[in-house]
Parts: sequence; structure tokens; C-alpha cells
Amino acid sequence: MNDIISNNANARLRVLVAIASYGNANDQYLERLIKEYQSMSFDVDIVVFSNLNKQLGRNVEVVIGLPDKNPWSLPFAHKKLFVERLNDYDLFVYSEDDVLITEKNLSSFLAVSAKLHEDEIPGFIRFEMSADGRVSYPDAHAHFHWNPTSVTSREPYTLANFSNDHAACYALTQSQLRKAIKSGGFLVGPHEWKYDLLCSAATDPYTQCGLTKLVPVSHLSDFSVHHLSNRYARKIGIDESEMRFQVNTVLQISRNGLKPVPLLQTQTKLWHEAYSKDYYEPIRKEVLSLVPEHARSVLSIGCGWGATERRLVQNGLRVVALPLDLVICSSAAAAGVEMVCGDFCSASAKLEKELFDCLLFLNVLHFFLDPPTVLSAFKGNLSVDSAVIIQAPNMLCASSVWNSWRHASRFRDLGNYDLIGIHFTSPATINRWCDRAGLEIETTKGLFHKKIEVTKDPVPGPMQKLIPGFLKHLFAPDFVTVAHANRRDLSVVSRSVANSAYE
Repeated sequence: MNDIISNNANARLRVLVAIASYGNANDQYLERLIKEYQSMSFDVDIVVFSNLNKQLGRNVEVVIGLPDKNPWSLPFAHKKLFVERLNDYDLFVYSEDDVLITEKNLSSFLAVSAKLHEDEIPGFIRFEMSADGRVSYPDAHAHFHWNPTSVTSREPYTLANFSNDHAACYALTQSQLRKAIKSGGFLVGPHEWKYDLLCSAATDPYTQCGLTKLVPVSHLSDFSVHHLSNRYARKIGIDESEMRFQVNTVLQISRNGLKPVPLLQTQTKLWHEAYSKDYYEPIRKEVLSLVPEHARSVLSIGCGWGATERRLVQNGLRVVALPLDLVICSSAAAAGVEMVCGDFCSASAKLEKELFDCLLFLNVLHFFLDPPTVLSAFKGNLSVDSAVIIQAPNMLCASSVWNSWRHASRFRDLGNYDLIGIHFTSPATINRWCDRAGLEIETTKGLFHKKIEVTKDPVPGPMQKLIPGFLKHLFAPDFVTVAHANRRDLSVVSRSVANSAYE
């Protein structure tokens, strides 16, 4: 920690805090942040960047103006300040105006920084509190998750990378900031790709400067910062109990010296990582209704946090799952879902002699290099009455086509698996994959947004045969297909084909 100590051994740590505060909506939180920083035992200078002239006291500097005409560009304004004052401070802190960072947070950051490599940085994670006092973590949503292959131990700390680099704040020591600036990726204009414009400025040290964000999971409370607005509480994110399951699994991985292998890569390289796998998918009643009534056993390929799988267990079925990784499935495993972990080849080989009444591929099949081969690999797990349920995004629905046309540069590589990591999917695509795998299609249904209640088929029954299939699903962003093994060739299929799915 020598690089962050002032040359004068008796001097206090010099800290420069930059806060982005647009408009007046969060002024009550901004005042609390300022009081917190001013109460610290460090020498703290505070600079607030805003589009308005704010009267925050003579000890707070206010800089007015936006980097460009887009209001969301405000977070980028602090970077020039950090560069200009690089040699004047030991620690640099950036945050939005409703993220409360305490002295304990910063002291813990300094202690862990002393244990890490020069290209690693301790990271924070946000928490919120609902009106009834329940704690939740809004940064854990959609495709964001703990990376089990990143788990590392630096005594006395266990750390892991969380794939969501955005926590609306970051801290850098002088040496860390110097390294970020030298990379050429720090002092840049407003931009977005992986994250939106509002989030990109706070994630650039990790996404553009060659630095890896590691969250000390063994001391998670010391790196949890309160998102004071609580605007996502009970809406987005996971609750405290779910986070505890995942963190405990990360700690177990570290203690056992495990080298867990994820099932497959599920984050795309599209704009804002569009079409990435949702690790926290909600239960879809339309999907559950397609599980055969006679089913007593289900195999789920690509299980995330397992809400659907847990519901099936509650309904009395035996559920076996190939999870996306060892961490995300931990609460589902505790609820009775049997997990078979590992990459696709090793995990599927463990199930060679088992039969299931239903196979689930919930928004995962299009991430495999060769989907028909993956489907074929599980034909040996099917009986005559088994159903294969495949859920996938409908990239030919009206909204998707409109976005692809309107923002062509963002989706120009859609359909190029080698470049973006997914195949283009539509009902016709799934039909072709099933046909190549020797599966017969029973039905395909559109899945509308969960907030839209659809009480009947959008296309009347008598008209179905007269309208092309893709028009039936024109407004459905997702769809689900039910297939069965071809009765003519339903026999034990050699699993040697499974290996080619990854070759």
C-alpha cells in the first residue's frame, strides 16, 4: 500500500471525489454523500459535476456543463479532472449522486489493493433496501453473474469477478489511475457499446484500460455500497438470500480448490450485449403448460438460477439440470434440482444411460456452435412419449426487425456466430435444427412480453393454414417449440456426436 501513502508519514490520505449530479431529483442524496465524505478522517476534496448551478457550500467545487449535448454524457466529465490532478491525490473516487460510499468502504479498498496484482482492482457492488427493510442487489440481473473461473484467494481475502462491471461508482489509487491513463482507454469522449452511455464512464477502467475488477466476496459487506434511491428494490436484482447462496458457493470453490468449467459462453458481443442469456429468467406459465401431464422426470439444459426447474420440483417431478455454471444454480440445487456440472461434453456424458420424459432448452440452444448436434446428442435420453421443449428469441418479430433496420450498425453482425456468439433464431430456424436432428415438430407458440396478457391465439384457428408461419408470430419477441423424437429412428444414439458440438 506504499503507493497510496503520502510522502509525509504524518499526513492524512488525500482523496479526490467526483460526483455526477444531473438535475435536482437526487439533491437529498447528494447532500448525504457530501456529509459522509466530509466526516471522513481523510483529507477529502469534493467536486460535483452538474448541468445546474448548485449551492453546496464553499468547501464543495461545482463544475457546470456537459461533455456533449446528450444529458447522459455527464458522467464522462470527471475524467479530465482526474487526469489534471493525478499528482495531487492518493485516492480517486467517482460516483453518481445517490451512491453512498463510506470510510469503511474506502479503507477496505486500500487494504485489499495492497494484496492484488497491478492489473487488478477491488470493486464495489450496490445494494438497496425496500420499504419493509429487505435487502436486494440490483446489479445482479439479466445476464450478469459471478464468474466461477475467476475465483482467487489472496489471504485473507477471497475474490471473484462479477460480470456486471457497473456499480455507478469506482475507486482508483494514484498508481491504478496512472495505469488506466497510460492505457489510452481512460481519457476518452462519451461512448457506449457494452454498456449504455450513463454506465460506460464508470466501467471504462475495467472495459477499456486493461484492469480487472475483483469483488472481495469473503468481505462482501465491506464492498457493498448503498444505492440510496432504492429505485430498483423489489423490481430488479436478487434478494439477500439468493446472493448468500451464490457467495457461499464462491467461497466453497475457493476452499476446495475447484476449477469449475461453465457449460458454455452466454454473453453476446452485440450492442449492450443484446440477446445474452438471462441467468434470472422468470417462470413462464406458457412453457410450464407444455410439459406433458404424464411427465415424471425432466432434464434441463442450460439452467440458470432455476426458477422454472424449482417449480417443477415443487410439482413433484424429478428434475436434473446441466447448469450454466456451479454458482448461479446454487439455490436451485438446495431446492432439490439435481445438478450435473461441467462443460457440455462431460456433463452430457454423465447422463448417457438415463431416460427423461421431457427435455428443456430454455433460451440456450442458439449459444451452441452446432445446435442440431446438441439436439442429437440427447436423443438417447428420450423415450417414445418424451417431449423436447425449446424456447428461443424470435429475431424475426416486428420489434427486432425494426431495431435491426433502424440501428443497423449495432446489429450488423447478427447471424454471424463467430463474431457475436449466437445463431440467428426464428421458428423456421428451430424447425430446421430439429429436422436435422431427427425431431418432429408438434407445435410452436409465440411468447409475448410478460406484461401483456394474451387470452387467445392472436391468429384465429381457421386462418392458421392460410397465413405463413412467421406472420403468426410477428409480434412475439420469443417463442417456444415442442418436438418429439422421430418414431422411425428412435434408438440409442451414439454419443460420439456430442464431441463435435464443441470442435
